[in-house]
Amino acid sequence: MRVGLVCLAAAAAIIVGFWAWLGAPVSMPNAPLSPGEKLWCMSYAPFRGSQTPYDPDIKIPAAQIDEDLRQLAKITDCVRTYSDDQGIEQAPAIAAKYGLKVLQGIWLSGKRDKDAIQIRAGVELANRYPETIRALVVGNEVLLRGEMSGADLASTLRAVKAQVKVPVTYADVWEFWLRNPEVASAVNFITIHILPYWEDLPVPAAQAAAHVEAIRRKLAAAFPGKEIVIGEVGWPSAGRMREGALPSRANQARVIQDVLALAKREHFKVNVIESFDAPWKRAAEGTVGGHWGLLDGTTRAPKFAWGAAVSNHPDWLWQAAGGVLLAVLTFAAAFTAGRRQDIPASLWLAITANALAGGLLIGWAVENVGLESLGVGLWVRSLMLVAAATLTPIVASAAVMTQKPMPPLAAVLSVATLRKSDRLTAALGLMLVVAIVLSLQVALGLVFDPRYKDFPFAPLTAAIVPLFVHSLGVARAPGLRGAAETVGAVLLALSIIYIVPNETLANWQSLWLCAAFAALALTLFRVRGARD
Repeated sequence: MRVGLVCLAAAAAIIVGFWAWLGAPVSMPNAPLSPGEKLWCMSYAPFRGSQTPYDPDIKIPAAQIDEDLRQLAKITDCVRTYSDDQGIEQAPAIAAKYGLKVLQGIWLSGKRDKDAIQIRAGVELANRYPETIRALVVGNEVLLRGEMSGADLASTLRAVKAQVKVPVTYADVWEFWLRNPEVASAVNFITIHILPYWEDLPVPAAQAAAHVEAIRRKLAAAFPGKEIVIGEVGWPSAGRMREGALPSRANQARVIQDVLALAKREHFKVNVIESFDAPWKRAAEGTVGGHWGLLDGTTRAPKFAWGAAVSNHPDWLWQAAGGVLLAVLTFAAAFTAGRRQDIPASLWLAITANALAGGLLIGWAVENVGLESLGVGLWVRSLMLVAAATLTPIVASAAVMTQKPMPPLAAVLSVATLRKSDRLTAALGLMLVVAIVLSLQVALGLVFDPRYKDFPFAPLTAAIVPLFVHSLGVARAPGLRGAAETVGAVLLALSIIYIVPNETLANWQSLWLCAAFAALALTLFRVRGARD
């Protein structure tokens, strides 16, 4: 008992220290803006919550846009919009109330009838609010999407220019300007998108500003005499890694401030993407797509202050407390299961490993539930992950103390056999099945459709490590390895072989998750008890 209490105290101290380290504020460079200085411009879309531009009947009320622009006027001189329908056409009039300028978007899709409606509305707005609208942005990434040719786009731009007095531009990812140089002659200035996170070769946060400057200089050299405006630059605060590009609050704050400082030194204009988080983008782009805002999409509060240190886990105290509680429950299950035995120190080390696996990571798992869950399916998966991360350390620790062997999958999936098993063995088998199902669902998703898939390394590690520890610390049941165990282990191994090089060694989220998959594959490889 005394050894167990010492191990519990050590585990609790490690958990608290770990979360204090994770939650420690990350220092930032000096504020890029002087007191009272505002952003040149920032992207704005008024959709909140379940609102989406994919709903053809939606019309955002003026009061909602008014509330947003009143808040944004405190931090920016301008907002960039992307279309002129669905209520967004009300933005210039409302912006004028707060002294805001507008980069007014005209959405082009290559469908002539719809484009004509957008152009007509945009031209009308530009002529009605010439003091508010800085420029018309005619088309956004229409070349990237392959919906128009460069020649057709240039013709459209010239037609719009002939009808308005404000400057006209087009916005696209930088490389599409180089592929379609004929478009440059049709605009007053060139608007390029540089998103280091989304580059074909993702750029880490520390190198993002240098990348932006290199691309800007490349475009300036390609189009001498044309002003180069950065129409989109930013960094996500949450989501999956792409190679060495890690979304986080601190990285978002650093990238944006580095780029703004660079823009001030080199005297170029920057439109930051974006004002508020955009939940509607998560349907197409996963978790990362919905977390590019400088302001939280739910609370509408800024995620960071210029020049101030930023914590990636501001609620770390609560997360540490939750981790310690899970560690206590894990040890309590072990104490209860082994209360009549003389427990060797080796078993207490196993229980400590289980408690640490759950205690260190349960707070991270819970934190990601709201971030990574969109739609019923992902909510169910996230809740199952948290349940597995919570229950497996407890169940596996009790099984270690009583030396209950892992039941074969055939027995777990047989109702008749399961009824004959004791409750602890049945619970342990259920935890194994849940871990396998969740792991295979995640692994195969990262093999066949990985671009927007998250890496749920925290809950899966918390669920898998106790099973792995049990496989090492408890004698195997007599019998053979079952076919289901073999298939599961092989699928996980093959997935690892694909995922690691596909995500590259720079992606620690991928490496961590694959290490957990490997531990589960080894656990399955060791399970015995199947009949001939």
